[in-house]
Amino acid sequence: MKPIHIDVPAVSPADLSLPPPAEGSADIAARVAVARAIQAERYGGFGPYPAGRAVRTNAEADGELLEKVASPDAPGRALLTEAAERLKLSARGYHRVMRVGRTLADLDGAEGVRRRHIAEALSYRRIAPGR
Repeated sequence: MKPIHIDVPAVSPADLSLPPPAEGSADIAARVAVARAIQAERYGGFGPYPAGRAVRTNAEADGELLEKVASPDAPGRALLTEAAERLKLSARGYHRVMRVGRTLADLDGAEGVRRRHIAEALSYRRIAPGR
């Protein structure tokens, strides 16, 4: 699976004097653990793939399964469709956005994938030069 890339700008001296973030590493780790537990519970009912490998996380779900568990709300679907056309997303890229959107929704504790989750997932995509 292709990793997500995020460009991080250099920290300015003014930023160094800011108060620490409201959410620390331990808080984030706890949120990730909850999201993984949500995913394990969600996929527990789907059973193994034909090859016998069980699905435990959004990253392991195929396109058909993603349609069942990661379909965004109507505004999210419209955004995803528009982005797929503009960015010329392949089926793999389209499903990758759905996977990341579902994971972001899990991290938020949201029942469904919303437009904001799709927008954030799209923001993590790297645009290749010339596209």
